[in-house]
Amino acid sequence: MKSVHILFSVLILNAVFLNDITAQKHITIRPVEIDDVLVNPGMGFTTFQMFNGDNLPPNMDVLTNPSIEDYQNPKENFENIGYPNTSIAYFRILWQFIEPREGEYRWDYIDKLLEIAHQRKQTLMLRIAPYKGQPEKDVPSWYRAYVGSNREFADRKWVVDPEDPRYAYYFGNMLRALGARYDGHPNLESVDLSIVGWAGEGGGTELLSDDTMKKLLDAYLESFRKTPLTVLIHGKKATEYIKSKAVVGWRQDCLGDLDFWAAEQDGWTHMYDYYPQTIINYGMQDAWKKSPVTFESCADMMRWKNKHGYEIKDVNYIIDQSLKWHISSFNNKSGKIPEEWWPLVQRWQKKMGYRFVLRKFTYPEKLKPGGKLSFTSWWENKGVAPCYKRYPLAIRLKSKQNTQILITEADIGNWLPGDNLYDDAVFIPMDMTVGEYELQIGIVDPLTNKAKIKLAIEGKTPDGWYNLGKMIIQ
Repeated sequence: MKSVHILFSVLILNAVFLNDITAQKHITIRPVEIDDVLVNPGMGFTTFQMFNGDNLPPNMDVLTNPSIEDYQNPKENFENIGYPNTSIAYFRILWQFIEPREGEYRWDYIDKLLEIAHQRKQTLMLRIAPYKGQPEKDVPSWYRAYVGSNREFADRKWVVDPEDPRYAYYFGNMLRALGARYDGHPNLESVDLSIVGWAGEGGGTELLSDDTMKKLLDAYLESFRKTPLTVLIHGKKATEYIKSKAVVGWRQDCLGDLDFWAAEQDGWTHMYDYYPQTIINYGMQDAWKKSPVTFESCADMMRWKNKHGYEIKDVNYIIDQSLKWHISSFNNKSGKIPEEWWPLVQRWQKKMGYRFVLRKFTYPEKLKPGGKLSFTSWWENKGVAPCYKRYPLAIRLKSKQNTQILITEADIGNWLPGDNLYDDAVFIPMDMTVGEYELQIGIVDPLTNKAKIKLAIEGKTPDGWYNLGKMIIQ
């Protein structure tokens, strides 16, 4: 009889437990979508050779002897005049400046760029270019002394012979030192994989021997394991080698070339005759799912209008093509936007990169300390790309007396364009103070747990979280 009594008691307890679960009231929230332009990490327009708020004259060239004082003038705010505010500052600097003497590096300059970027709510996108075409934009003087004055080689965009083993050795040494110091730095957005040609744009890559090509590329691939690399799609053999060793994003210069040099090039243009063919032929059409796609403007948008006579239909075509190729960021070289094109630019900003809309969220109305906060969520990514950095999705319970942040295991890098479901559970701490809490959601900085990514919904708090509803801890 005793065993029957025990079994009966267990059945009663289980029934009570199950009844408690089924009786638990769940709250369903359907946030209201907003149509604002959102400036979020790793996406959108970039500033070029300057930061938010600098408003310097556009500098479309590689920096040869930059002065950090250009970016340290007192400013009342960090707004850009005639140009979108951005989350990325793109700098392109010559090797001769970074390594003015053999083995001595200007890390102080890059350190300061990273610091200022952080102050302006930006990250740093970086290219160290080996040289440009003009004599004053040469390789470092100490390296020129090693190799002599000859500037005539197999490709007109080479100013030193890349097949000279000293080139891969010394340029590679600088890149490996760069990676040893900065790989994984939280304020370093990405590094361009730049090996030969004017401004490191890849001219003559297809002429390199296999050995030289691999040595130059390995200096990047072996040194940057955490910070994303972006490769200029130039040379199929080099692209295939890069893909065999790493997951990389890609970039292309001269977005917007509908007719820049068509008259001299038998009608050839980047937009019609290079991008679509090269993306497919080099097997890069799906790279966007894991790594970012970034474009740079041919000149800038003001020149599109004033010199080339582009109309709104032309700009819309350029924008739509870039979205089809899953663009995450665009460098318009900090050139001002024609006033009548601002609505087009804002449409572009709302699609470029990622744009997260929380469509539905359910959670229990009441829990005890130590209880399991199970939730369901439906998200829509209305952009054209995922978010490529790991930012945790978090729930915050906040009252006047207490705040608790609960980190989920969501990997938002898998939230491709379209619908995404994420259901999970987090546990309420055992020592949580009882009372009524605001339940808030946020995508946060992994180092600080501060809200980092803006959502396209109403309910944003002053510190960047989003109110969803009330929850009782009892």
